[in-house]
Amino acid sequence: MIKIGMIIGDRYEILEKIGTGGMSDVYKAKDHKLNRFVAVKVLKQEFSENANFVSKFRIEAQAAAGLMHPNIVNVYDVGEENGIYYIVMELVEGITLKKYIEKKARLSVKEAVSIAIQVSMGIEAAHNNHIIHRDIKPQNIIISKEGKVKVTDFGIAKAATSNTITSNVMGSVHYTSPEQARGGYSDEKSDIYSLGVTMFEMLTGRVPFNGDTTVAIAIKHIQEEMPSPREYVSEIPVSVEQIVFKCCQKSPDRRYQSMGELITDLKRSLMTPDEDFVKVVDPDEEGSTKAISDSEMERIKKQSHKRDAMEEAMHLRTEKEVKRSAKQQSAKKPVKKTYVVEEEPEAEEEDDEYEYVYEYEYEYENDDDDDDEDEYEPKMERITTILAVIAAILIGCIVLFLVGRAVGVFDFGKEAETEEEQEEEKPKVEMITVVGKNVDEVKVSLLNIGLTPEIEYQESTEYDQGIVMKASVEPGEMIEEGSNVILTVSAGSEGVEVPDVVGKSEAEGTAELEKKGFVVNKTESYDEYIAAGNIISQSPKEGEKAPSGASVTITISLGKDTEKVRVPDLMGRSEEEAMAVLVEGGLQLGVVSEVNNENTDLTGLVCYQSYSVGSYVEAGTRVDISISLGPIQSTFRFTDAITAPTGEEDPNFRGGTLVTVTLMADDGTQLLSTQTTSFPIEQLDIKGIKSQTGYILYQYVNVIQAASVGEDGVESGDGVSESKEVRRPVTFVAE
Repeated sequence: MIKIGMIIGDRYEILEKIGTGGMSDVYKAKDHKLNRFVAVKVLKQEFSENANFVSKFRIEAQAAAGLMHPNIVNVYDVGEENGIYYIVMELVEGITLKKYIEKKARLSVKEAVSIAIQVSMGIEAAHNNHIIHRDIKPQNIIISKEGKVKVTDFGIAKAATSNTITSNVMGSVHYTSPEQARGGYSDEKSDIYSLGVTMFEMLTGRVPFNGDTTVAIAIKHIQEEMPSPREYVSEIPVSVEQIVFKCCQKSPDRRYQSMGELITDLKRSLMTPDEDFVKVVDPDEEGSTKAISDSEMERIKKQSHKRDAMEEAMHLRTEKEVKRSAKQQSAKKPVKKTYVVEEEPEAEEEDDEYEYVYEYEYEYENDDDDDDEDEYEPKMERITTILAVIAAILIGCIVLFLVGRAVGVFDFGKEAETEEEQEEEKPKVEMITVVGKNVDEVKVSLLNIGLTPEIEYQESTEYDQGIVMKASVEPGEMIEEGSNVILTVSAGSEGVEVPDVVGKSEAEGTAELEKKGFVVNKTESYDEYIAAGNIISQSPKEGEKAPSGASVTITISLGKDTEKVRVPDLMGRSEEEAMAVLVEGGLQLGVVSEVNNENTDLTGLVCYQSYSVGSYVEAGTRVDISISLGPIQSTFRFTDAITAPTGEEDPNFRGGTLVTVTLMADDGTQLLSTQTTSFPIEQLDIKGIKSQTGYILYQYVNVIQAASVGEDGVESGDGVSESKEVRRPVTFVAE
């Protein structure tokens, strides 16, 4: 029995329980040999006691351990200790897709398709290694805190289904394919069906089929048509709806035949969601019997005549073989197809067995018209001879061309290569002025225009510490995007010498640099000669002097390059288009931020990407982007007291009058509205005003002539008054 704190396999220390499922419990553990955290999945007692299950489980888990893919929860180890069977897996901090859907009710189309693409890529890698999951469902898909999508439980599913574990234990009946529900053979296309159901749930927040028992749900998978996700969410694009339909066809032959096909359509749906490009086979049309018209039969006979004559002239077959072949092809034709389904009574318990019997009956009848032998036409022999001569001439021309190309007579290939080189020429950008500016600001500016800064420090009494003294490229010079620009930066009058860490391990080099007071930045790259985990290069280089606290960038080797992806140009694209381009190129969209950018043409578009255009990174790498908010807008403030209307503004204004005072900016923003009988209004300090000018509006009533007062002190007659508005222009001060 597993207990917190125990160590299994002489290396895995159990720290805490982080999850439980139908067949296993999951624990967080620490691998003391490799000093990393892992997830340990321990089989429950009832399955550990089943020798047949344990045997199949170990075989499948060991096969899954050979899978390494960014969208798969990798299996590190499989073991057994004192009757405890466990697998050691990559620890992914995050939540299951099931909980994610429950949390958000349903996902947006863009997010659902993006997740489906990543899941498909992981499953495709497994299929390429002849591993079928057989239990694809949201509970077996994990979304990490970084947003990566990973499929888990490879191997355990096949072991489970091989031992006829009941559906309620598997928890998978809502996502099972019709062939799995029947207990028949399942293959890669069963995973495609289950992924289609998972997509349905992501898009709508519900599963397509539900029922009181697992048997009832399984029967619906076998018999009932898949409902349209657009019945529940009308804004789902037609292409996405059709992708779900094609994944969830009852017949495996009518689904996508591979994950690669599905990925292609999913990526296309990101680019053109409203285009109806998915080809779904119509079962009625495919299964219907079609009659051959007289004209079609006549055309077939004519084609048969020509084919027979040609074959005889070229001596490919004897006359007897030709007649036999033609007779066999037309002797039989299906005229009747019967489809019979015998259904057992519905089971009362969830784990009761159920069975369907499928029978196919075909009847054939002979066509007496085809018994007539076709007569041989002599003129066909002359035609065949002419065709043979033409074929010989063509073959001679081809041989002559190949020989001429080999000796260099024909140089069409070189011209094509030159044109291709011209087409692949990288775009160029204009170098900016950097001398005299702070190195941190310069690095950001260079990255924004697609150039890669490389830093070298030198002692200087002329320039302050951290200021760029010179650059390897002159201002205004046009250079290719992605090129390196070497910046020589002042280390001040007293710098610290940078130690040599090239060739050392990452940990050793980092410790040595930090000991000297430097901040270490790390990048990764492939190198054929430097072992993985060791340092390929450093910037600044060894022996140079840099100020204490400066950044030193080290490049860590990933070993020999096995698969790299070229980073596309995302600048000037919308966020949605950038994501589609990244997914198409085998990459992922990382963090999306909003920043100000002086280029007004980029407002609302990508103005920064975290990897340079044309650089090569590992497949599945997340590329961060920034969306431009436009240029930084200047703001102003009002710091003044408001005085009463002057005699020039209104000679009839009298102190003590009730006045409504409004302070307005010229962009229509109301900054102040108040009523007062005494002036001035105390000193104000209003910040963040977006318009440089505005006005103060005074609104009040002037008494021009008061009512007359008699000797008895009683007023008589009506006084005269007027409403008055005074507008005083104001210029605000820049912040």
